[in-house]
Amino acid sequence: MRETIVIGEVLKPQGIRGEVKVRPLLDDIADMRRFRRLFIGGAEYKVLSCRTDAQAAYLALSGVADRNAAELLRGKEVLADRAELPALEEGRYYIVDILGCAVVTEKGVRLGEIADILPAHTDIYVLKEGDKEFMFPAAEGVLLDVDVEKKIVTVSEKRIGEVLVEQ
Repeated sequence: MRETIVIGEVLKPQGIRGEVKVRPLLDDIADMRRFRRLFIGGAEYKVLSCRTDAQAAYLALSGVADRNAAELLRGKEVLADRAELPALEEGRYYIVDILGCAVVTEKGVRLGEIADILPAHTDIYVLKEGDKEFMFPAAEGVLLDVDVEKKIVTVSEKRIGEVLVEQ
């Protein structure tokens, strides 16, 4: 598994003192306050302060002293060490761990590979097989098992036939 995981995206500078506004990709925005160091654009930054609201996190980072320095981070992914991430409830997974998993039916028939996950109330998995792309909801009854260690997602053959949509 990857040692770092994308946890957000720098939206823009915030103010004139080098703070950046980040769109978190975590279930709970308040979890942004737990990180002591982050990686942006291949560089490591110590988190000096973090505040959050309902939509974003605002970070002061070491080495980012003014608005011009913060502007250079606009649009870049924010990564954190896996060890600093909050523990997930059973049955929950980080998107990066699902991407690339083979999708098979309970009878072992390979359908393809997870190429993308579209966030929604029930996430939509994008399945790729050759040149074709399909989508299906990660809903109860469709997903039977997720094994991120073996990189296999097992689906119900009956339910996947009912919900699978070709792109």
